[in-house]
Amino acid sequence: MGAEVKHRWLDSVMELTKSAQERGADPLMWSIELSSNLSAAGVSMPSVELAEALVSHICWSNNTPVAWKFLDKAFAIRIVPPMLVLALLSHRVIPMRRKYPSAYRLYMELLKRYAFSLPSLINGPNYQRIMESINDVLQLYKIYGMHSSEPGIIVVEFIFSIVWELLDASLDDEALLELTPEKKSRWPVRSQDMEVDSLDNFEGKIMEYQVALSKKNTVMATEIIGEFFQNKMTSRILYLARRNMPKDWECFTQNLRLLATNSSSLRNSKYISPEALLKLASDTRQVLSHECKTNSKQFHVVIAKSPSEYVGSYRCNVQSTLWIPIELYLEDAMDGCYIRASSAAETLTGLVKALKALNQTTWLDTFLGLWTAALRVVQRERNSSDGPVPLLDTCLCMLLSTTTLAIVNIIEEEEIKLVSEAEQNSISQRKDIQPQGKRRQDLVCSLQWLGDFEGLLDPPPPVSSLANQAAAKAMLFLSGVTVSGGHLDGMSLNDMPLNCSGNLRHLIVEACIARNILDTSAYLWPGYVKGRCSQIPRSTPGQVLGWSSLLKGVPLTPPMVSALVSTPATCLAEIERLYEIAVSGTDDEKVSAATIFCGASLCRGWNIQEHTSLLITRLLSPAVPKDFSGSESHLIGYAPLLNILLVGISSIDCVQIFSLHGLVPDLAAALMPICEVFGSCTPNMSWKVSPTDEISSHDVFSNAFTLLLKLWKFNQPPLENIMGEVTPVGSHITPEYLLLVHNSNLALHENPPKNQLRINRPSRYSNPSCRDPIFMDSFPNLKRWYRKHQECIACVLSSLVPGNPVHHIVEALLNKMFRKINRGGPTPTLSATTSGSSSSSASGIDDYSLGLKIPAWDILEAVPFVLDAALTACAHGKVSPRELTTGLKDLADFLPGSLGTIVSYFSAEVTRGLWKPAYMNGTDWPSPAANLSSVEQQIKKILAATGVNVPCLAAGGNSPLVLPLPLAALLSLTITYKLDRGSDRYLNLIGPVLINLGISCPWPCMPIIGALWAQKAKRWNDFLVFSAAQTVFHHNNDALVQLIRVSFTTLLGLNSSSVASNGGVGPLLGHGFGSHFSGGISAVAPGILYLRIHRAVRNAVFLTEEIVSVLMDTVKDIANCGLPVEKLEKLGKTKFRMKYGQVSLSDSMTRVKVAASLGASLVWLTGGLVSVQSLIKEILPSWFISFHASDLKYGSSSSSSGGIVAMLGGYALAYFTVISGIYAWGLDSESPASKRRPGFLGKHLEFLGSAMDGKISLGCDKGTWRAYVTGFFSLMVSCTPAWMVEVNVEVVKRVSRGLKRWNEEELALAVLGVSGIGAMGAAAEMIIDAGVLRQNPEKEEGRKDGGASGAPSPPANVRLTSAAGEFSFRRCI
Repeated sequence: MGAEVKHRWLDSVMELTKSAQERGADPLMWSIELSSNLSAAGVSMPSVELAEALVSHICWSNNTPVAWKFLDKAFAIRIVPPMLVLALLSHRVIPMRRKYPSAYRLYMELLKRYAFSLPSLINGPNYQRIMESINDVLQLYKIYGMHSSEPGIIVVEFIFSIVWELLDASLDDEALLELTPEKKSRWPVRSQDMEVDSLDNFEGKIMEYQVALSKKNTVMATEIIGEFFQNKMTSRILYLARRNMPKDWECFTQNLRLLATNSSSLRNSKYISPEALLKLASDTRQVLSHECKTNSKQFHVVIAKSPSEYVGSYRCNVQSTLWIPIELYLEDAMDGCYIRASSAAETLTGLVKALKALNQTTWLDTFLGLWTAALRVVQRERNSSDGPVPLLDTCLCMLLSTTTLAIVNIIEEEEIKLVSEAEQNSISQRKDIQPQGKRRQDLVCSLQWLGDFEGLLDPPPPVSSLANQAAAKAMLFLSGVTVSGGHLDGMSLNDMPLNCSGNLRHLIVEACIARNILDTSAYLWPGYVKGRCSQIPRSTPGQVLGWSSLLKGVPLTPPMVSALVSTPATCLAEIERLYEIAVSGTDDEKVSAATIFCGASLCRGWNIQEHTSLLITRLLSPAVPKDFSGSESHLIGYAPLLNILLVGISSIDCVQIFSLHGLVPDLAAALMPICEVFGSCTPNMSWKVSPTDEISSHDVFSNAFTLLLKLWKFNQPPLENIMGEVTPVGSHITPEYLLLVHNSNLALHENPPKNQLRINRPSRYSNPSCRDPIFMDSFPNLKRWYRKHQECIACVLSSLVPGNPVHHIVEALLNKMFRKINRGGPTPTLSATTSGSSSSSASGIDDYSLGLKIPAWDILEAVPFVLDAALTACAHGKVSPRELTTGLKDLADFLPGSLGTIVSYFSAEVTRGLWKPAYMNGTDWPSPAANLSSVEQQIKKILAATGVNVPCLAAGGNSPLVLPLPLAALLSLTITYKLDRGSDRYLNLIGPVLINLGISCPWPCMPIIGALWAQKAKRWNDFLVFSAAQTVFHHNNDALVQLIRVSFTTLLGLNSSSVASNGGVGPLLGHGFGSHFSGGISAVAPGILYLRIHRAVRNAVFLTEEIVSVLMDTVKDIANCGLPVEKLEKLGKTKFRMKYGQVSLSDSMTRVKVAASLGASLVWLTGGLVSVQSLIKEILPSWFISFHASDLKYGSSSSSSGGIVAMLGGYALAYFTVISGIYAWGLDSESPASKRRPGFLGKHLEFLGSAMDGKISLGCDKGTWRAYVTGFFSLMVSCTPAWMVEVNVEVVKRVSRGLKRWNEEELALAVLGVSGIGAMGAAAEMIIDAGVLRQNPEKEEGRKDGGASGAPSPPANVRLTSAAGEFSFRRCI
């Protein structure tokens, strides 16, 4: 429409209006005439231009009653858009409300009448243009900073703005606006004119009337605000603003709280109170429900239940099974073969938060579940067998350090938020006051309740004395006796009352107190202290050496060192004082301090264990002294200190403690310079570490190098490098990766997160001495060795040219290894000229020992050629197996660091399969015949007792017992070592490699290894048999599937015909393994067995697919009460069929949830992030597309029994998928893995949307499909709403439309509501559209007919048994 035409018809309209107004025409007749004229002029109605003209006409030259009546009629017959007129009036009337209180009153009357008629807006003509005009009038794009032209978003902004304008106008009317943080309103609630708008221009009764009307207007404005929150449609729209515009909403609620607290008008209202208004606008009010109209409503009821509400036949096991993922993770972390690069406390924090969201529990229940899970791990360790694995110290680190630190993280998270809110609200100006949140209170309650679990609190014997000391400390505190430094220095436990017995709860409380999440008021808990205060002596005996003595300056004499080595430090000040001595003391004091650091304070100083570990890492990276001027590295001068630390932390438990605290990257970064420097030194220098012991540079290098090798995936066989299959989780742990993580930690240390509240104060010495990033290029010798190591794995050795410097070293090493051959004559020498050949040289190097005074790196370069020549000579009969073994031992003794290369070479040669077998006949090589059959029988017994049936395990007939020659050599080498502390650190390096090689080789290689080692170390028999049993699962996929199936049925109690059969965590994880019962070795719980063998599984994709299959079979068993289909059919219509057929939906859903949780845990622990992403991207879509013949056994979803199975199956997969994603990606976006989440999640939602639209044909049961989709999105909304914000908004809109077609409007709306600002407009329009459907139920019924989009029609009523009795629901799907 041209400008002239527009100007002409507007002039005509205004003339008509003025004429009608002058002659007092009836508003209805005016509106009819006006509508007719507009139609004749071709003006589209409702007209934006007419709205602007009428408002301009009224404000303020024609502010008369008849003009307002005309405007009301224009609203009524929709010739003007009501929302635009309200926006125009708010912009004009609210600032002038004091001068024109009647106009303000009329504006609010129109607001009450038309502001809630939103359906006519979005369904009417010119919707887009009207909203754009509102955006321009109110300048919403400037106010909120969102430059979106989507009309739905503008609807939300408009409704929010109307309410906010009324709020600020009310505050201004009561002189409260100055009390807001901004001191003014963002809206034009005040006129720009000075005195013109004042009521002082009125006189007498007119002024009194205007004042009274203004007061009434303020009351009415506050009541309208309440109406917006009470109305279902607008309250939901305001919820969208609350969720997607948090900063604006915070400002709004601050103003609202100010009004509720100080407004006299609100208190005078007859319709709403201040408390009611605050409750309506509170963040805890849920106005968008994600319950669904079909059976996903029952699904939501179950996921929302508290653990105490669960009912069913296995009620006693419910609470423990809720936290089964925690227990599985803790048990898996006990595997000494798995070294992690990140903190276990951080992983556990995310896992606990995820399970709380999934289980819909309180923090009290969550903390209690966490404590009991960790306690069960400790109690399980009491019965474990002896062996080279992490034992009690690692378990107690899990309980008292890792678990406690995870709770510290959880409490910090809440209190950081509270501090931030307090600062924003200016509630607390004092920086020294830290608000305490609800989580801290729930922790206190959980620890109080923990006292009821007496069976779990019994301390293991080695730590009983420490538990008793913790209890005695509380008794002394209550008796008024000072306990300095947290120790009982000066008091013997013999002086304490006899009943002063402590338990693990006392140790837990002390750990929490030390980390500032608990205080000494815990000592006052009922039953915490059991001794009588009168029994406590008021005086203490004379001075006893201890940590308090160290703080007082007592020197480190031998008795003092002995006392501190055996007693753990309990506070940070003590360990910091020791660090100061280690850094600035004399040489003897440094050695003594290092010895103390590696004593009880590291292994059992749980209250400060993370600080002790970190300070040891700092000591391994000493700073360059200020007066240092030598050409060599400054590390040379620290050799005695470094060697004491390296040896002290080399045990399995110590390495695992560093791993649990996430210090492996920093420890590796500290070890690499030591390896580089001391490996480059000739062994001419020596240092005394004791009056009788000396060390050389080779010793320091070997101790550092062997420890470094344990920190990355060195112990895995190179077989995975040539198989091309998906490797298990952890394969990325390489030296480069460890340095990458270390450098990231350095960057984080330099730029810590803002507003970080440190409950657990870090040590003042925790800053790294070197803050520059470290790369492999900084260590050329280490990098060259690592490259050679990789070449050794990938291909055979290249030729060694005679005369090469390496060749001379090879000759010297061979002569050293085989110098005892032919003692009666000249010493023959083996030489290697090319790979795979050897010869005897008459002219040996007589001064071989003198020729080997060379750097360790040069020796390591020659070792592969030495091994190749020695192994070739043995294969050709020139060297006997015994001589080969002796020579290898001599080489390892000469340079223990060469064990790394020995292991690398032999592992590679085993996988190549080029060597002839070694006959284990007792003549050439040691024979396992004495106990091999016993080992095989014990393996068979373990598997049978666990529920795994394997046809045949024994070696066939009289077949000779053989091992690959390199494996036989490596095995024989390990047997030569003594089982003492000096050899442990070397066996701990070789042992895991030997086991992994044995598992990967054909049967019976691993039983042979186990049998030979059992002959040497009888106390390790159970461990060795258990390790040998893993071979079955490596070579037999059917056995692996059986084990997974047994794990599910054991946890859920489905391996019995009784509905009341017991399941739970106890049967799944058992009580350790070992020969503790009559009849020899005990049965191994299936869960423990799986956790120990899953790293030997090469194809993680296969394992994930099988877990999905077993999960679905388990669901069918749950639906049938654990009975097979054949037995159910035989029961027929008898009373027994009635007994077993009445299934409790609540119990079934609970079991489904537990099964899905177990399946997700197994996938995550086995394959990590890779397996979870493969599951979501490939495996699940393939499963839904495929046809499943097993569904025919249970009927289609149109039948009652088939409907229940289909429904439960869909919900099981929904749980399984979401839980797996949470484990891999976390709930939030803080972890690095979460960065991959949007891509994989978006692809999955695209698949769901395409299938819902009918673009993808599904082969699975339609009922299962529908239950999966509704369950999946219900969980996403309730547990992981932050994920939806990351998904492309068009994909979200697409799936929400699909849900709406399924008659799942509430769920579709909830999905849009949590999907961020991009989906806010679509959510608002769906809210408004849902209001139309409620007003027109016949329209709803019309949509139901074809809205299921292929979903099956509902079956007949199905009888289910619930806690309250029997109930029915109309349809299953």
